[in-house]
Amino acid sequence: MASFHFRLLLYLSLFLLLLQPLFTTANLHKTRNLLKSNLIAEHTTVNETPPTLYFEVTKPIKVPNTKPCSHLLLHHDFGYTYGKPPVLANYTPPSHCSFDKFSKIVLEWKATCKGRQFDRIFGVWLGGVEILRSCSAEPRATGIVWSVEKDITRYYSLLVKNETQTLAVYLGNLVDKTYTGVYHVDITVYFYPAENDLNNHENGMDDLVSGYGSEADLILPISRNLPLNDGLWFEIENSTDTEVKEFKIPPNVYRAVLEVYVSFHENDEFWYGNLPNDYIAANNLTDYPGNGPFREVVVSLDGKVVGAIWPFTVIYTGGINPLLWRPITGIGSFDLPSYNIEVTPFLGNILDGKTHKFGFSVTNALNVWYIDANLHLWLDSKSPKTVGKLLKHNNALLVSLVSNFKGLEGTFLTKVNRSVSSSGWVKSSHGNVTTHFIQDFSYNNKMVMGNDGNLQIVNQTIHFNDSVSAIKQSSNAHSMKSFRLFSIYLYSDSLDQGNGTSLEVSNVTLGFDEKISRNAGFGLSGSSLNNLQNGQGEMVVKNNLVVSGLGSTQQVYKYHGNEFCYFRNISSSNYTILYDKVGYNCNKRTKSQFGFSLRNGDLFRQIHLF
Repeated sequence: MASFHFRLLLYLSLFLLLLQPLFTTANLHKTRNLLKSNLIAEHTTVNETPPTLYFEVTKPIKVPNTKPCSHLLLHHDFGYTYGKPPVLANYTPPSHCSFDKFSKIVLEWKATCKGRQFDRIFGVWLGGVEILRSCSAEPRATGIVWSVEKDITRYYSLLVKNETQTLAVYLGNLVDKTYTGVYHVDITVYFYPAENDLNNHENGMDDLVSGYGSEADLILPISRNLPLNDGLWFEIENSTDTEVKEFKIPPNVYRAVLEVYVSFHENDEFWYGNLPNDYIAANNLTDYPGNGPFREVVVSLDGKVVGAIWPFTVIYTGGINPLLWRPITGIGSFDLPSYNIEVTPFLGNILDGKTHKFGFSVTNALNVWYIDANLHLWLDSKSPKTVGKLLKHNNALLVSLVSNFKGLEGTFLTKVNRSVSSSGWVKSSHGNVTTHFIQDFSYNNKMVMGNDGNLQIVNQTIHFNDSVSAIKQSSNAHSMKSFRLFSIYLYSDSLDQGNGTSLEVSNVTLGFDEKISRNAGFGLSGSSLNNLQNGQGEMVVKNNLVVSGLGSTQQVYKYHGNEFCYFRNISSSNYTILYDKVGYNCNKRTKSQFGFSLRNGDLFRQIHLF
């Protein structure tokens, strides 16, 4: 009996014997495989081989045709930083960026590493507000380089605040004789001035319902406070754990959105494949992550559920089979998604000048989940005080669990449905605006255990849909609807080859589909994204040591927006790009017809326009 989780936990136990000091529960993924502690022989001369470029396939960032002003925030080498305080630096808006307004602000994380190292989760905070969560790439002896570029314009008010703030970066790393990789990091922000005197908002919605189509006036951190000896995120360690943060908002807020960052580690890194507890108990299994495969992040305000998050199944750069993610990394692993919860309907409950509490919990959680949030607030500049009232709030959850097994073989089906809805009005100088927020979720996970427990198949889909509408008394309205489909298929098998040797096979399919539609009262706009990734990997293991390994990945990325379309079809195998086709066609238009620049580092050295 050697299921997916058991094999990974067995391999991890070997890793820990090599590492001193022993790891705690903070910042390492426990469910890993053996490739992480045993180098695969590379038949190249280290000094003659250039570093490998690692990257996540995503669309380039739309930026204006203006020269950006760059500002280096941090240059640091992350060596023995595990369990130590975050690296801190003072931040003030760059004085050499002498522009009144910026239409785009882009964060660039660029890093190099050489040797052997685990993948590490890391975060970047400004004034306690998280602006990036990511996973480091696993290096090789010849060295690697990777960069993450993220549009951080939504943090505009924070970035241009005319005062000194603290930049905090946490990347917990250990360096010893076995794990030699040091992460050499530069963090730079690029400020793009607007092409005209107006601050061009992409959707142009401010004239109808103020607060939509613009960045927040104030962002409050809903995170842990410095000083501390790891990241600023809260740690959720079990299914009954709730982390709470107190906050107070100004009296003239008229819109509020909570942006939540989520990542999962250790016993819940592969939560979608966790076994049901009745199966574990019936077979007297130990060291198996349990509580079944369903997880949801529940967000509460003063004890009342205001929203939920069913997270995308990010696979980190060392997950399942590390060779799958070299050089193409898993969807979302370099730029983990954040999730928005509209809090505006509840403003009437918290515009009282008193302290209130956000709470975070994870259904069925095992150790450990990292969660924090940013509260985006829009302030009424023409009024010292706004008023509001919660009109309606509903919250429902329906769970169905079916287990059918005999011994170590069986089938398990988990279905869950969740709905959260709220309505409330806020009266400000913009008028009386009623906001409706609805979340609808559906979850389906079918798990098969076969081959005397050595085979595990997981087929999971999550529908994560929400809508926001804001209606004025004059009937002008803003509405936005998003429809997301998160899917994962995992096949994992262990085949006995004799003489203490086994063939470990792992195939995975990841899907991230999203459709967004907006109605600003004068017409519809929207976008669609279809992002599908397939990986096939295998390892030959003898006496718990990897003899050889193989990983191949194919990915098709299709984005279609009102003004910009992007397509990429790429494939790799064991560090080598087999083909890479890129296009910008959008209704027969090519890149040159869009009238703006595209930014995405070195990923576009070889571009083929369709």
